[in-house]
Amino acid sequence: MSQQTKVLAMISASLMALSAQAQTQPALQGVLVLTASAVQEVSKDTLTLAFSVQKEGTDAAAVQGQLKLALDAALAEARKAAKPGALEVQTGGFGLYPRYSPKGGVNGWQGQAELLVEGRDTAAVAALVGRIQSMTLARVAWGLSREAREKVEADVAAQAIARWRQKADQHAKQFGYSGYVVREVNVTGSDQMLHSPVPMVKMRTMAAAAPGAEAALPTEGGKAQVSVNVSGSVQMR
Repeated sequence: MSQQTKVLAMISASLMALSAQAQTQPALQGVLVLTASAVQEVSKDTLTLAFSVQKEGTDAAAVQGQLKLALDAALAEARKAAKPGALEVQTGGFGLYPRYSPKGGVNGWQGQAELLVEGRDTAAVAALVGRIQSMTLARVAWGLSREAREKVEADVAAQAIARWRQKADQHAKQFGYSGYVVREVNVTGSDQMLHSPVPMVKMRTMAAAAPGAEAALPTEGGKAQVSVNVSGSVQMR
């Protein structure tokens, strides 16, 4: 018998032994799969504004220059209100694209620039709407800061875990067991928005109609849900 044949025979024998062992072992019984969750509402504390400007023309360099001037002016105004941890300023997208004629070929250029302002000093963020005149307000969004979420997440997780353990104990006794042992468990968290922000088109129109008037953006943050889900299985005893 060749060496290769001997190796194949050994592998075959091992597989047969494992198969026989699996057949003789009793099926796993008394396993219970459970899920539980807890939710808490929290006031959203972070306001994000996105300002944008669009330019177009026949000369690419001229369009790019116009975008840069508008962005520089908006940046200069926003940086006056910047506060580390309270109001952060950053540039967003900046792009220049060819404009094609219906008959084919490039007949001009169009571009867009974006400025993002975000912070927990929501009054200061909202006030920038009346002060930034070189760009228009494109988007408004409220969110929950990491600090605010983490502050309540531990309590919500404790509630969800307690509910999961209570369900495991109750169901184990209902099935005739005296207790249980945890086999595996997963804990996941998330936060969800409850109320969508109202578009502020009318407010932006008023600010544009009265240059220099520092009219703050009227917004209401609403609530967010911080939730924790617990899922897993137990071995009932």
